[in-house]
Amino acid sequence: MVDPVQFFTTRFPVTLAQIETLLGIALSQGGDFADLYFEHNVINNLSLEEQIIKSAGRSTVQGVGVRVIAGERTGYAYCDTIEFASISKAAKTAAQIASRPCQTGPVAVEKSRLEHDLYRVEQVVGQQPLEERIILLQELDKSARRFDPRIREVQASLTDEYKIVLIATSNGTLCGDVQPLARMRALCIADDDGNLQSGVSGGGGRYGLDYFDNKRIHHYANEAARQAIVQLEAREAPAGSMEVVLGPGWPGILLHEAVGHGLEADFNRKGTSAFSGLIGQRVASELCTVVDEGTIPNRRGSLNIDDEGNQTGRTVLIENGILRGYLQDQLSARLTGTMPTGNGRRESYRHIPMPRMTNTYMLSGESDPQEIISSVRRGLYAVQFGGGQVDITNGKFVFSASEAYLIEDGQITAPVKGATLIGNGPQSLTRVTAVGNDLSLDEGVGTCGKDGQSVPVGVGMPTIKLSEMTVGGTQ
Repeated sequence: MVDPVQFFTTRFPVTLAQIETLLGIALSQGGDFADLYFEHNVINNLSLEEQIIKSAGRSTVQGVGVRVIAGERTGYAYCDTIEFASISKAAKTAAQIASRPCQTGPVAVEKSRLEHDLYRVEQVVGQQPLEERIILLQELDKSARRFDPRIREVQASLTDEYKIVLIATSNGTLCGDVQPLARMRALCIADDDGNLQSGVSGGGGRYGLDYFDNKRIHHYANEAARQAIVQLEAREAPAGSMEVVLGPGWPGILLHEAVGHGLEADFNRKGTSAFSGLIGQRVASELCTVVDEGTIPNRRGSLNIDDEGNQTGRTVLIENGILRGYLQDQLSARLTGTMPTGNGRRESYRHIPMPRMTNTYMLSGESDPQEIISSVRRGLYAVQFGGGQVDITNGKFVFSASEAYLIEDGQITAPVKGATLIGNGPQSLTRVTAVGNDLSLDEGVGTCGKDGQSVPVGVGMPTIKLSEMTVGGTQ
């Protein structure tokens, strides 16, 4: 296993003494807090289309980000070269942005021990022979085409990264992590006499190549093909207010977008979230408990430490309908007098950290999923989602359901297409009237965007029933 401290101090011309000096430079203009974020990331991409390999690439991203906090001011600068002179220039720039003149010297740091070891990987995907990875995509393509003769096209991809990070802070912390991440994706296009429909599946996490065995590959292929075939028979979705049942797993993306972002501390300390100032108040049905957990082994959204060097953990956001807390990064925690929750995240060294979700999900309830469906006279059963939008300030959202069915007299009947779910996050949670006992997490495909930054995340939920939601359709 790579030691991040040894990796950066032996491979690049920077020593521990220089890191301490750089922190002193960062604080030289009166900052209250400073940190250095070193990153070395090797990224691989492999794609197959029309039964041939369309692309295969490898790139390396590396550099250092320097942040200085002075009161509510933040200075940030970065460099693409990991050597003392370049980092020193970035540190001076960040210090000047958050300037408040003072005198300081080097800041001593001490290596800290990781409390977690969540993703020990032996077979890093990108370090395995290219031929082995190509065979995996070829098998996925064959499996999808065998599912149904109407599968016209298959697109398959395998992406991975191997990121090594080192974080030094003016609090005296020095810690690092090795963060593998891999994802396989399958897209199938079905053609029935000119009626073209698509289905998407895939998954992954902080795993090695051995995770993508034949059973898993066939699952991805068959699931993508199944979705495409189902859509060939789908009718236009109805429109109007009706009961809605959300399936387990990936539909948790609605929870992530409609509620999760509103519980990130930066929006709340600025008073721009629909949840601002509501801690201790009821914001959801008593059936709803929502947590964010960054310590689930091998999950896509999990981290041993966040991107500020804080230990990740499990944060209860909503407990039995009562708002209990927000997701905190270093800055928001300092300004609000709370503790970081291990949710300070950034896309890369070029980006400033901010409070972000890791794996966000709703806990299981006591209801049987089949009984939930049987209780619906007329409604919609949504099991897969595509894109969506949410307004953090008022919680309003719009989501497209990529796979959904009608529920008629307690039975799942015809598949529908073109369905959108329209609602308000906090309001929707108050309308949850049943929560299933079948909590499931997504298969490892989530990527979250915020302020131009993308980070890997996980979502999940059990089957839930909402007494009323607006469904957008064409009928």
